[in-house]
Amino acid sequence: MVLGAFIIFLLQNCVFTQFNTGGIVPNLILLITGIYGFMHGEKAGLIAGFLLGLGFDIFYGDIIGLHALIFMYIGYINGKFCGIYYPEDIKLPLLLIFLSNISCGVLDYIFGYLIRGRVHFSYYFGHIIFPEMLYTMLITIILYPIIVLIYNAFEKREVRKEA
Repeated sequence: MVLGAFIIFLLQNCVFTQFNTGGIVPNLILLITGIYGFMHGEKAGLIAGFLLGLGFDIFYGDIIGLHALIFMYIGYINGKFCGIYYPEDIKLPLLLIFLSNISCGVLDYIFGYLIRGRVHFSYYFGHIIFPEMLYTMLITIILYPIIVLIYNAFEKREVRKEA
């Protein structure tokens, strides 16, 4: 998990900043939090969300702990779907990442802008939340099969170690 988180932070900071669209980059940290949650369950999603969110706050946040809390809940809620998760089916991960991204964007708006008196939600939604969600969904379609292959390889390796 630590190696994966490090790679995601490198991709988010070094690679995808070069491919930003209007200043918008996909939220890979949210993507990994959600995927980790529904692959491994509630507790693992909660821990991964907290650690990845804390890293997000350190690198990007104005308020330390805000994204740690948001991602912690996202990882936990996505972990609730662990029982109905099938790696071959991309529909559930796409739906969960979509809902997670919208939720994170709305909470970012509430705690980052609305509290400061900036009430232009339609502008924020149209220029920040929606484009980031679309970009993250596109990257999910591309990265999800790769993540599943890596996950399956680690699972097979763990089974061989136990045998």
